[in-house]
Amino acid sequence: MSVAGTAFVLSGGRIITCDPARSEPEAVGVRDGRARGAAGPDARQIDLAGGTLVPGFIDAHNHFLATAESFSAIDARDPSVHSTADLMALVDAAAERTEPGRWVRGFGMDFTRFEEGRPPTRWDLDKVTSEHPVVILHVSGHYALVNSRALDARGIGDDVRDPAGGSFERDEGGRPTGLLRDTATNLVLQLSVDIGSHGPNFHTALALDDMVEMLDEGSSRYLAAGLTTICDPQVTSRELTAYRAARARGALRVRTTCLPLSSQLDEYEAVGLAGPFGDDFLRIAGMKFYTDGAITGGTAVFSQPIGARGQHAGTLYHEPEELRELLVRAARAGWQLAVHTMGDRAMGIMLDGVESARGSAPAFRPDGDHRDRIEHCTFPTPQQIGRIARLGMIPVTQPGSIRELGDIWREQLGDRIERANPLREEIEAGIPIVISSDAFVQSYRPLDTVSAAMRRVTPSGVRVGANQELTLDEALAAHTINAARALRLEDRLGSIEPGKLADLVVVDGDLRATPADSLGRLSIRMTVVDGEIVHETQVAQAR
Repeated sequence: MSVAGTAFVLSGGRIITCDPARSEPEAVGVRDGRARGAAGPDARQIDLAGGTLVPGFIDAHNHFLATAESFSAIDARDPSVHSTADLMALVDAAAERTEPGRWVRGFGMDFTRFEEGRPPTRWDLDKVTSEHPVVILHVSGHYALVNSRALDARGIGDDVRDPAGGSFERDEGGRPTGLLRDTATNLVLQLSVDIGSHGPNFHTALALDDMVEMLDEGSSRYLAAGLTTICDPQVTSRELTAYRAARARGALRVRTTCLPLSSQLDEYEAVGLAGPFGDDFLRIAGMKFYTDGAITGGTAVFSQPIGARGQHAGTLYHEPEELRELLVRAARAGWQLAVHTMGDRAMGIMLDGVESARGSAPAFRPDGDHRDRIEHCTFPTPQQIGRIARLGMIPVTQPGSIRELGDIWREQLGDRIERANPLREEIEAGIPIVISSDAFVQSYRPLDTVSAAMRRVTPSGVRVGANQELTLDEALAAHTINAARALRLEDRLGSIEPGKLADLVVVDGDLRATPADSLGRLSIRMTVVDGEIVHETQVAQAR
């Protein structure tokens, strides 16, 4: 929290305010936790030394707790992992330092680059450990690989049926191989929290004290990257309990907005609660729904199947009428709707549902300013972009998908990748786009996200959809003031303006003089939250 009387002035570099006038003043004052036109004669003078001052970055789609967990888990994206054997070596090392009976966890598995040309199986994991349940999450967040112990704990045998919205990978004899798609993850991981068919379950069982410690470390890493506000788009009772405990213990140092998952709609309805509510550091906003799966795993739903052989028809989490009914109920209760949607066929189903919901809902907001969100919004058609604009919906996109997963997407989509994340088309339609990270799936560093929005290049260096690239000002706005608007926080966050909360970031370099490809290599010299310096490099301290 801000300390009364704290005052300083930042000057001596470029200042990008992201305010409506796109003003670039010579100095910015801070006093009592707020940006000011002047900070008073006693204010400390801080020299930007040629760096760039910007508003604190707002990541409107960031799985904060899951990302914090990943920092202490197996990193399956490590460059040394080229095969199943490489991954198993990491699992073996993790098992050695984990108490028997406790979960061994991993994040970021991408078996498309494995030498074997196939996914690992539970039998590969079983050779490493039978004393621990093991879960390795796929790079998409929509698959998980588990060992036999994890399956046995849930009584899952060869006769298990595929759940609605998911499936089990099986061998030629019909036995589950341990690879779980979408809602099948819930049949194993509901030991932590049961979310039914409402999303992929990546919520592993951990002690509350451990999660609070992870959020403390995660806060430090996020602040060092310039992240001052995040929105977790899949919050269950597990996440909310962890965030509340971390807030009470001073470990939650990044402003956190929560989107409860639709599996909890009954519970919120029963007590008459709907967002937004909370305070400036921990609040609940909209409710999260899933339409389809992910492109990387072949479970996004397109009008034309994806995959090198057109083999992936995709997976709907809910039948269209079921999704419509959920959206109608949530809208009537007063919720902002936030719907995960990737493929164009899924987009049509989602838009039909939202139109129906808003047509039947009472006027909680007589002005019609619902600000419903489309999480990912990866492949809207031009006609669907028009519908999105008319509905006043906000695409919350992840340009880092192309930077980090683009080669897999090229294999899945072919030439269609040119229109993935059509941000330029959406801007031309008057839509206030938002860019975000989807961490743990992609890099949580905002400058990586800004760079990816400005230069659409796959990991192998192929440039795709250059006509959809953003300018620096567009990308910064999408990661600050537009993101604040998606969270209904634009009155206090997202730009540097007198009276707004002083959440600020100093980048160690001139953003306007740095090529888009190099933005991610710039460091964050200083981060300010509520007018207090919460991250400062030794270089900044020396100045």
